[in-house]
Amino acid sequence: MRGLEDGKLETREEHLRQLLARAGDGDISAKEALRVLVRDYPAYHRSLYGRALNRAAVFGDETLEAPLLASLADTRYNCQAWAAKGCAALGFRAAVPGLVALLDHSQDIAREQAVIALGIVGGESVVPALAPLLRDSIVGTRERAAEALGAIGGDAALAALWAEFEHRRYFRIGYIASALARFAPDVLPRLCAAADSKDPDQRYWAAVALGSTGDERAVATLERLMADDRGTTVFDGMVSVAAKKGLRTLRRIQAAIAARENLSTDHPGA
Repeated sequence: MRGLEDGKLETREEHLRQLLARAGDGDISAKEALRVLVRDYPAYHRSLYGRALNRAAVFGDETLEAPLLASLADTRYNCQAWAAKGCAALGFRAAVPGLVALLDHSQDIAREQAVIALGIVGGESVVPALAPLLRDSIVGTRERAAEALGAIGGDAALAALWAEFEHRRYFRIGYIASALARFAPDVLPRLCAAADSKDPDQRYWAAVALGSTGDERAVATLERLMADDRGTTVFDGMVSVAAKKGLRTLRRIQAAIAARENLSTDHPGA
């Protein structure tokens, strides 16, 4: 461990890189050295801690839960974003209260990593905390919140996303459309109905969402919009173009699924 404690930072970072490489190859002693770094984090440079937690899944185990929860609340050490990342990578649900607390953090990176982590370990109970972030002034935060809600799923998450879809606070909501697509097939009837809206912006984003579902049942609606809809959005996007791109996306998704299924058939257990 002295290679991580002493000497120039560049030398210590190189030693860490070597440890991570060895851990990735299954070296037990390297994994334990990295776990010591996380468990005794105040003794190590923040750069080393953050770099290690970027690869937490390579070496982490249940012994890191308590130190990661401590770091999550440690404003003095100020590596809360990386602690959030580690908690997500290792699936520590006990981190949820601390992650919710980070949603009010002054650092954008800490807030972003907390949102991402909540999408992984949070569950439906955190939807009320995430939903307001769909209205955040920072586009990256809105995007991560939508992704998290899409990953969590459930009626409350869908309701939050649909509210933003119907009552847009921002012109470009591709991230909302992508998140809604994750609720297919149940959301398909609502999206097809939205494709008949009088609002061209809603028809545009409905086309984007329908394409992202990869569902064959969306094809007829997309083909109709592509052929007949001449509507234009407030940002000069054409509904017909969105439908054309949506149909292309749908076919790519279907092709990717078919390729995976063929691989699974050809190589069982792969």
